Formats: sequence, structure tokens, C-alpha cells
Amino acid sequence: QMIKAMMELGGIASCKKLSSTFGGHPSSYVGDTINLGKRSKKYFNLPACMDGKQERLFAIPFLRREITEDGKKSYEYKIRPELFAALKEIDLSDVSPRYRDFESAEESASWENDEHPIQEQEEESVPYSKAEFLDEVYMQAERYDTLVALLENKKNLILQGAPGVGKTFAAKRLAYSILGEVNEDRIEFVQFHQNYSYEDFIMGYKPDEEGFKLTPGIFYRFCKKAENHPNEKYFFIIDEINRGNMSKIFGELLLLIEKDYRNTNVTLAYNGMPFHVPSNVYIIGMMNTADRSLAMIDYALRRRFSFFEMEPGFTSEGFKKYQNDLNNETFNLLIQKIIELNRAIEQDDSLGAGFRIGHSYFCGQTECSEDWMKCVVNYDIIPMLEEYWFDDKQSLTKWSNQLKGVFDD
Repeated sequence: QMIKAMMELGGIASCKKLSSTFGGHPSSYVGDTINLGKRSKKYFNLPACMDGKQERLFAIPFLRREITEDGKKSYEYKIRPELFAALKEIDLSDVSPRYRDFESAEESASWENDEHPIQEQEEESVPYSKAEFLDEVYMQAERYDTLVALLENKKNLILQGAPGVGKTFAAKRLAYSILGEVNEDRIEFVQFHQNYSYEDFIMGYKPDEEGFKLTPGIFYRFCKKAENHPNEKYFFIIDEINRGNMSKIFGELLLLIEKDYRNTNVTLAYNGMPFHVPSNVYIIGMMNTADRSLAMIDYALRRRFSFFEMEPGFTSEGFKKYQNDLNNETFNLLIQKIIELNRAIEQDDSLGAGFRIGHSYFCGQTECSEDWMKCVVNYDIIPMLEEYWFDDKQSLTKWSNQLKGVFDD
């Protein structure tokens, strides 16, 4: 992906330039320069390129010089002339690169490999396992196992539930737990809305200085990135997935996201080139079941996803530990009352389990004050109940009084 992106920019770019043009974090491109050098060294059995005691892997495919970017010291990379010439002879069918020649040999000599070395050591990864997930997400262990199994089996998963059950929070941490570490480079996040389009998601013409340019969308770029690392898992997370017109957004990829059609090419509408969704890409969507204003998810897309109901985590071991650490009797009474309220909501024929109050409204505190609890009840929970029971004043009054009664002496 980085080589193709650099070829489109003429073979010269900083990591920040690549990031601003094609998306992703600049550090991911730094990692790509190192990984490309590592693979090239292994494949061609090349000697180490040393800078004192430090090996410089980027120097195998690239030249580099120091630049000032946004007032800060940075580095610009340039594909070595012999590699650039060879790449120009290759059919890079998934992009439409705009080639330009390198400068003269004399000017190329001004590029420095070693004078301003950057730190190439990879940052120490932060391990993340099932235990960390359960400690943070407040879910029963057996439900976590089910969640992982569904995603591994279908590759496409939607977390659904009422606001406050921690769908967005859980989605990224589910990816971490499967990766075994906190790794943002293999996770992409996007939020759908009514104006989100195929052009944003896959590919479309966007204005530039010369008129309009065919520009890859976020999902296209992510799939190309994952394609270059087939032995690693990548997670594409879509918040508010049911707010967009998904048939329109996914277009011809509606078929390709199915597990059985991964790695199968289809011709894209805009550039007429083949494209596929790699088998190492996992899609996690989130949707609110309590939003009455939204139509249900498109049936054509529904059968391509597994659906997992996110439940309030008040009875999970993680939340109980959090509750015990707060050590507040009023908080304990409030949580018990919320559990009873959720039972009433679940049994209400006009609502159901998907409208229960989530635990995240009560999380994130190191100290539990009565003012904070009253704010949650008066400005989060009761307004939601007013929406739920807008035509049932008796239920609204009953539960509003019971929640406020927790604070009565």
C-alpha cells in the first residue's frame, strides 16, 4: 500500500503527506518503510545496513532526507531510482498512479541515508487479552466467548442494544483482545450518517487543484492495507451502521463482504479495476435498538452479519468489582433500582430488552458523589424514560419517583 501510494505521489513523500492523502496514522507508514526493508533484506539475502550499532532497514528501498514540515523536523522518503524504474514497468492495477521522473543523479546524491537517523525500534506493545476485556467491558465470560466465535465464523458482526450498554467501547476492545495487543494500526473506525456515500466508502471523484480526481475511500484503502499483511487480522468498525443507506454505501461489495466470497474479485464501478475484500478483514458494526426513528437494517445486508445483543453489565464480575471499589451504599441502592427498572422495561410489550438502561451511565468514577448520581438520574435516565413512556404517564411517574427516592433520607 505504501509503495503504491508513493508512486501516485511521484515516488517522494513524507509519512505525514501519505497520511493526509490516503488516510491512516503517520506512524503506520513509518512501520511500513521498516517492514518493506525487512522483507527485502530477507528475500534477497542482503547484508545489514548499519549506522554504528543501529541497523537501518528503511535504507534498503528508500533514500531519506531531513525536512521541515509544519515548523517541525521531519523526514521525506524517496523510492530508490532503480526500484522506481522497475516499479514503472509493473502494472499496478488497483491504482492510477501519476508518474514523474526523479531528479538528476547529482540531485539524488543530496539525499542522505544516515546523517539524521530516526528511531526505528518498534514501540513496546501493550498486551490485551480476554481478562483485560472482561475487566473493562463488564460482560460475562461465556458471552465474550460467544462474541468471538460469532466474529470468527461470520467475519461480520453487529453489536446492537440500547444507548449506554457500551457497544462502541466494546467493539474496539474486542479487536484488541483478538489481536492480543492494543494496536491502532490494524483498526479503522468510521461513523455512518444519512449523507455517507459509496464515494466516501469505496471510491469516487473528489475536487482537487486540477478539477476532479478519482480518490479511494476509507474502506478501499483499509482493504488494500490488510491485503499486504495477509497473516494479520484487521478490524473495520462502523458506528451507527443503520443510519446510512448501506446498499448504496457498499454497492457491489455487498456480495464481497460475505465470508464465502472473500478474496473474490469484482470490477469496481468507477475505475473498472478488480477489487476484493481480504479474508483477514473483520467488520464490526454498532446500532441502537432504541432509536425508533430509524428503519431496520437492510435485509440483503442483514443476512451477511451475525447480530449480538449487548446487555447491561450490572451483574458481571467486572462491574461488581467496580461497584465494590466505590463502596457507596447509595450507589448500591441505585444500581439495584436500575436492575428492577430494566426488568420492567423488558416486560413492557411496547419496549423490550433492547431498551434497557446500560451500565455505562454509571461507569468511569473513582469517587461516587451524590451530586453525580443525581445528575445521572435527572439528566440521563429520566429524560430517556420520558421518551420510552411518552404515552404512559403512570409508568413514567412511578419509576421517576422510585429513582429519585433512592436519595431520600
